[in-house]
Amino acid sequence: MIRFLSTLALAAVATAALAADWPGFRGAKRDDISPDKGLLKEWKEAPKLIWKCKGIGEGFSTVSVVGDLIYTMGDKDGSSYVFAITKDKGEIKWSTKVGKAGGNYSGTRCTPTVSDGLVYAVGQFGDFVCLDAKTGEEKWRKSFTADYKGRAGRWNFTESPLIDGDRVVVTPGGPKASMVCLKKKDGEEVWRCDGGFSAGYSSIVISNAAGVKQYVQLTANGTVGVSAKDGKLLWQYKKLGGNIANVPTPIVIGDQILSVAGYGKGGALLTLSKDGDGIEVKEEYYKNALRNKHGGVVKVGDYLFGDTDNSGNPYCAEWKTGKVKWTRNADKKRAGKGRGSVSLTCADGHLYLRYSNGYVALVPATADGYTEKGSFRIPNAGSDQSWAHPVVIDGRLYLREKGMVWCYDVRAGGGGK
Repeated sequence: MIRFLSTLALAAVATAALAADWPGFRGAKRDDISPDKGLLKEWKEAPKLIWKCKGIGEGFSTVSVVGDLIYTMGDKDGSSYVFAITKDKGEIKWSTKVGKAGGNYSGTRCTPTVSDGLVYAVGQFGDFVCLDAKTGEEKWRKSFTADYKGRAGRWNFTESPLIDGDRVVVTPGGPKASMVCLKKKDGEEVWRCDGGFSAGYSSIVISNAAGVKQYVQLTANGTVGVSAKDGKLLWQYKKLGGNIANVPTPIVIGDQILSVAGYGKGGALLTLSKDGDGIEVKEEYYKNALRNKHGGVVKVGDYLFGDTDNSGNPYCAEWKTGKVKWTRNADKKRAGKGRGSVSLTCADGHLYLRYSNGYVALVPATADGYTEKGSFRIPNAGSDQSWAHPVVIDGRLYLREKGMVWCYDVRAGGGGK
């Protein structure tokens, strides 16, 4: 009996290690690190395909996973939509129109954010909606352009909304409404920040640096911190501003912020400290080698991992110093078949690297060098623009490619290969 109960307890622990949600872009903590354990350490071939979902339209949105549903966005029949997909079979349960389709690089960009039975999503032309998570019924709606005089760059609005308790926070980029905080249930305005910065293509993160709760965002004008209490602009770091496009989500490390940008820019480690009623920003370093265009950067232990701009040459660097430990191209024999810009996520000590030519590689997240433990190509991938970020949660790998979502089993001993 004792042995039987111990077996049940171990099984329960294993199940708990996998049972989790991924409620928005880059996960619950916006650090792009999955809580999953017990995953495959090697792919001898593509992991087992659980299902594929067709008909979600054109877009670069990745997925959110909450409960028994998966959420994404796509352009279809002349409009942009939010789609809910069943987790067990990959069938579309509902779809709700958000706004018009298209844009520079046609297709949706936002990943829906899910909280307390509600879904929040932004269309590429600034249509901001709140929907019922089970039915898709619209609860309320705002317009970044009509309501806030919002300004986006040439690639339209791309942000994924931030949920903070009973609030939802977004970046219209308007001259008097650079960032806006609303009550998440009814859309009532709490405050707006008139910081004068335009929207980039990044998403907000929460920081308590220098003992002040703040919303940190990479904007078109650089990295900023905005008071969560009243929307006051607390600080700006302008070295990453004036860029063609600012995309990667900042990383919060205690009293520090790691912010990177591509198009030849770089990465900076900033330390925030109290300065009277304000906040002082100290640049610990600025390293051009840490530049990253749109694939994102993750911090795993003492190291940062990301693509060098959008070159398809991932790097590993010490986050405290910015010193690069390795790049993929330093050893051509290890390079594999992936080419072009890399988007990534991390789970169970491994990087899941998605190259823009459709190859997905499994690489240990260590400073020991780039070593692929397997790779495969997404079946319907084209020659480029395979950009949607991979998601690993609850033992599954989700890959969005054009009008489809592919779901793979990556559990060790769970049917994966």
